[in-house]
Amino acid sequence: MAGQVVLVTGASRGIGAEVARILGSSGCHVLVNYREKAARANNVVKEIRAAGGRASSAAANICDEAAVEVLLADVSERFGRLDVLVLNASGGLERGADSGYAMRLNRDAQLRLATLARPLMPPGSRIVFVTSHQAHFYPARQVPEAYGPIAESKRAGEDALLASRSALAARGITLRVVSGDMIDGTIIVRLLQRRDPAAVAARRSRAALPTVEEFATAVARAALDPDHPDTTYVGGADYLVSDATRRLGNPN
Repeated sequence: MAGQVVLVTGASRGIGAEVARILGSSGCHVLVNYREKAARANNVVKEIRAAGGRASSAAANICDEAAVEVLLADVSERFGRLDVLVLNASGGLERGADSGYAMRLNRDAQLRLATLARPLMPPGSRIVFVTSHQAHFYPARQVPEAYGPIAESKRAGEDALLASRSALAARGITLRVVSGDMIDGTIIVRLLQRRDPAAVAARRSRAALPTVEEFATAVARAALDPDHPDTTYVGGADYLVSDATRRLGNPN
């Protein structure tokens, strides 16, 4: 990864920040994207640099097409290319969010950023879409009511990206998906805990939830390894067993 340029969206905290730290130790230059929390993003940049890596902050609301165009123009001017795009930013449970916000962020913004970034990405580059099992297996598996808009919109985002796979492949760009069970310590789980604590307890009863560090390591591996599988699953073994059973024709 030495000399390569990586953009991680939603990287000022949580999974995105940890992915940025891991990638920062690999020799690439990490662009730590954030929407509002400049201080948090700059702290992540400082941590990467203090550990001997290279990083810089990259402000942009990825739902804002003009802001994304400015961001990518800056990447083009400074580096001339983008080798890895990690689509980590997501949401939908935020207080005050309107009914269409989840779809704008989790589907529309993801596809638009991947499309606009494509001319900057040379052959051999990679796009990594970060999702959850509750979205990846939606609607085959029931999800908590509060999580429904996120599951639906992230599934739609994944489908839209998968539909663009041939166009990406024509330019030598690989699309990968990393899906995880509820990730312990993330803002999404904390928000869901407030709205539907029983749903979180039910997932914990199945097995220990993956940590931010475990999931971020899987995302970073998908970004780093040119021979990595197209889809990676982290935690939630019951999802995988149920899905395999369903595909074999037994709905139970």
